Amino acid sequence: MQLDLFNRSQPEVKDGAAALLAGSRPIPVEFIRHRRARRYVLRLRPDGTARVTIPRGGSLAEAQHFARKHAGWLEKQRTRQEDRPVQPRNWSVGTAILFRGENVRLEAADKTVRFAGEQVVLPGLDRDLRPAIERHLREIATRELPARTLELAALHRLPVRRVSVRNQRSRWGSCSRRGTISLNWRLVQAPVLVRDYIILHELAHLVQMNHSKRFWREVARLCPEFARAEAWLKSHSRLLLD
Repeated sequence: MQLDLFNRSQPEVKDGAAALLAGSRPIPVEFIRHRRARRYVLRLRPDGTARVTIPRGGSLAEAQHFARKHAGWLEKQRTRQEDRPVQPRNWSVGTAILFRGENVRLEAADKTVRFAGEQVVLPGLDRDLRPAIERHLREIATRELPARTLELAALHRLPVRRVSVRNQRSRWGSCSRRGTISLNWRLVQAPVLVRDYIILHELAHLVQMNHSKRFWREVARLCPEFARAEAWLKSHSRLLLD
């Protein structure tokens, strides 16, 4: 089992859906078959639904049994998820947002919103500021993340074919067998250590296209502080993916 936000792109087929009773409340569960998966994986998504990955050769019945067996674990994960702070749905002047790992407050003068040295000019401030601020954050990510990825790839002599920045809702990044790395624009909200860890995690897939023990040894070699970065990700996942 894992709360896995790094599940890389693989051929997948939806194999059913159900509601699992965890505690006193049901949790919607989707069963997804992955041809390259080696084991059953249960994870809780940021939206409160669950997903079970069915490995090649596995069955829907076994996947359902696996989900029921670990219903207690799923309930604990849901409780932890609900106890974490969540960004306000709508942003206005005075709202605190995450930027480079710090909580910064949106300030305004005339029609300009300022935060952490950044400026966003808007037609007015009497509306939800979130779409405009997120567009600005995504522009920053589009400038910074590919450049940092190529820099780290060159440092570790790993071949990257292309880097894209995407609006991913359930993963921080992915790596294809052709050497294309996709990164979540929300990484500009994370601390530098976490941002670099995600990039190095995906670069490690260029050496080991799996999540085996060899892969994690490669991750540890590239990023010795990866455990600290993962702890931050788990405690802030709802802030970034809400």
